[in-house]
Amino acid sequence: MNETDLCYTPATELARLIRAKTISPVEIAAAVLARLERLNPNLNAFLTVTADRARQEAKAAEARALRGERLSPLDGIPYSIKDLEPTAGIRTTSGSKFFEQTVPAEDGAVAARLRASGGVLLGKTNTPHIGHKDMCDNLLGEPCKTPWHLERTSGGSSGGAGAAVAAGIGPVAHGSDGAGSIRIPSSLCGIYGLKPSFGRVPYHPNPNYWNARSHNGPMTRTVRDAAMLLQLMAGPDPRDPLTIDQPPPDFLAACEGDLKGLRVAWSGDLGFARCDPEVRALAHAAAKRLAEAGCTVEEPAIDWGNPDPWHRLIYQAAVASRVANLARQRPDWIEPSLQQMVDAVQGVSAIELHQALNERAPFYNRVRAFFETYDLLLTPGMPCGAWPATPGAVQGPPDGIEGKPALTIFERVPFFYPFNLTGQPAAVVPCGFTAEGLPVALQIVGRWHDDATVLRASACFEAIQPWAQHRPPVD
Repeated sequence: MNETDLCYTPATELARLIRAKTISPVEIAAAVLARLERLNPNLNAFLTVTADRARQEAKAAEARALRGERLSPLDGIPYSIKDLEPTAGIRTTSGSKFFEQTVPAEDGAVAARLRASGGVLLGKTNTPHIGHKDMCDNLLGEPCKTPWHLERTSGGSSGGAGAAVAAGIGPVAHGSDGAGSIRIPSSLCGIYGLKPSFGRVPYHPNPNYWNARSHNGPMTRTVRDAAMLLQLMAGPDPRDPLTIDQPPPDFLAACEGDLKGLRVAWSGDLGFARCDPEVRALAHAAAKRLAEAGCTVEEPAIDWGNPDPWHRLIYQAAVASRVANLARQRPDWIEPSLQQMVDAVQGVSAIELHQALNERAPFYNRVRAFFETYDLLLTPGMPCGAWPATPGAVQGPPDGIEGKPALTIFERVPFFYPFNLTGQPAAVVPCGFTAEGLPVALQIVGRWHDDATVLRASACFEAIQPWAQHRPPVD
């Protein structure tokens, strides 16, 4: 195969070729690094590139493969890590001028597990300042863009990961998701993204373990690649007290089978969300196709209430608690979108914050009751296609959503953040393109801790309506 085809080959297939000694990890790394060097100046998917380390790791992986001693299915395969995750000896900026030259002494939990897998680390992917928003710009350089349109945002906060995977710069990537940050860029970049159940993958170190909303997970071009990567990342870690304290299931095995006997719900608005009609129609058509896998797809009314007002307060207060002191020291190092969050919670009382926090439990119980009837819920992913990648932007799509302004992040991610509040597994599968040629996604939400059914449904949809053959026009 040529170098481009090699770069777009799924990780599961690369693993087979390496085992068969048909291809070398050194060849794979050389092709992917060459592609990274060529495309990254326009995409800005990476904040730090570890090319020398990648070549060394590829050589070590080649030697293990020749001895028949591969460490894991990822051994010898390129991957990337989002730049919020600490990496020992490798710059970790968190997308911030304040941490621009920070080099951690220790790996985070996910970085350590992927290092031990024998995978080949390409570098650290772009993210907004402490991952605070749904776009991928910061003060460290140019914004990250979707490879489908080099003037449009990749989404955030795992925007660099989404752009890299979509452009064939590594088949798999690590992302994290506190209000949609895996699913946003996966939607806007046309790849598969899975937010596993809360606690499925450890989140260490963590500024607040008890905040209970951020999920580490895989971003890939195929469902089985995501299952493979999740298997390596998942499992308990006592340093994260909220990790699920049991061995994870076999996620690759979970991708097999059909959906016979399952009751699946579709909602185009969750009772409160706006969505561009074009996007809603594409996602709705995709949802109906899932019935081809044997499930029944129903369209019940949903009335969980609109969590936006109280969730917005919780989210903005958490962000402001991390950067308010820094903002006073160097206001010129704080982006307008971040400063807006800090300003929004000035004067909020402890009582008001805890009243907002107290809304989370009844919301969870309403959602839980819904999932006593339904095995899965389908919704649109992002409610619009990618909008201009304007540095420091506060406003989103220039034309708004359904013709109305979308001035806050939460108006732009209404289908995503509710399931950070509940901790349920949720994935996005590419399901079509807008008239502008921008990717659209369908979200698949599962019951509490039922990652396996989300993966199975994702794999069924992938078989019904494949997407990985679509490549963005960046070559």
